[in-house]
Amino acid sequence: MKRLVLIRHGKSSWDNNFPDHKRPLKKRAYNDADLVIKAFKHFYEPGALFWTSYAVRAHETAKLFKQGLNIPENDFKVLEELYSFNQNDLLSVIKSCTDETDRLFVFGHNPAMTILVNSLGDKKIDNLPTTGLCVIDFEASSWNDIRNGKTILTLLPKNLR
Repeated sequence: MKRLVLIRHGKSSWDNNFPDHKRPLKKRAYNDADLVIKAFKHFYEPGALFWTSYAVRAHETAKLFKQGLNIPENDFKVLEELYSFNQNDLLSVIKSCTDETDRLFVFGHNPAMTILVNSLGDKKIDNLPTTGLCVIDFEASSWNDIRNGKTILTLLPKNLR
């Protein structure tokens, strides 16, 4: 079985004239991450890989989860290819995960995240909001074979406030 956890980056700031990949998190993003991490801690099983986009807003969100869930440094990777808004590109990166890994967390961007949640899982959502988390399980032994998964958990910050 493979478990994929998709997490959209936290709410970012448009206050400065930064390039897209350098936009920082807003204060709300830290509060939202704290809510989601606290709710998810009861569900989390150690022994997963954490992959994040290099964009500041995604990387910072991933670091909050890393700290909150006590993720070892060697299980945490920043991947340039995850800075994508295209679901096919994102899925291609996910499918590149080694089959020895059974649980993969991916921190990325919309619209790719919402489209993947809806195309891979069995519960549709209108939008995976910032800091939204979705867990999808697959009856597959290879990441290359993931499809038609079962959505087993969706955590949205607005439902935890």
